[in-house]
Amino acid sequence: MFQIALLLLLLLPATDAFADPPGGFVEVRDAVPGAVVELRYLGPDNFVGEPIDGYVADRCYVTGEAARALGRVQHELAHFGLGLKLFDAYRPQRAVDHFVRWAGDLDDTRMKSRYYPDVAKENLFRDGYIAVRSGHSRGSTLDLTIVALDGREPVELDMGTPWDYFGPKSWPASLEVTPQQRANRMLLQSLMVKHGFRPLAEEWWHFTLEDEPFPETYFDFAVE
Repeated sequence: MFQIALLLLLLLPATDAFADPPGGFVEVRDAVPGAVVELRYLGPDNFVGEPIDGYVADRCYVTGEAARALGRVQHELAHFGLGLKLFDAYRPQRAVDHFVRWAGDLDDTRMKSRYYPDVAKENLFRDGYIAVRSGHSRGSTLDLTIVALDGREPVELDMGTPWDYFGPKSWPASLEVTPQQRANRMLLQSLMVKHGFRPLAEEWWHFTLEDEPFPETYFDFAVE
């Protein structure tokens, strides 16, 4: 029986553990040594409260251009025992569609206390927190923070709010956070801007590569 099972195994077609992304995309951890990834849309710890459509495996894709710029940021931070941690990068259009469906279900507020305590769910579209298109789907927009790397586990710098927290307190220039928290936000922003990224005024974690290679293309390949 063992010999038969072995023969059948050898006859099976070879498969990769993960499907390759389209040309022009790379996996962040392959392209930016030392980058930490916590892909929160792969599991339930996000503002929807469940895994998001299109996130199938623990893979974090970005365009090659964005990865090279991100590598320069990582290199500068490494001199101080710091590094980058990504929560999201490329986001399939089907994931954005999932957000839109969720936003239309006003009865589903299971994650409100953690992610949008001061924003009415019916106003998420009006206030710009949810949209039918996302720059993330173009592959050069990133959600990230800075971590200290001098211990056993990377520790996030205190930015005053969690990632994906909806509300004015998440604005990079918010005065609702402490001076140290603002300084941490400005460290992240200044390095990202220095290396070619554009910040978002409403989210301290959100940056888009200025010279993105696919400015008009919204991809929908799965993260797998």
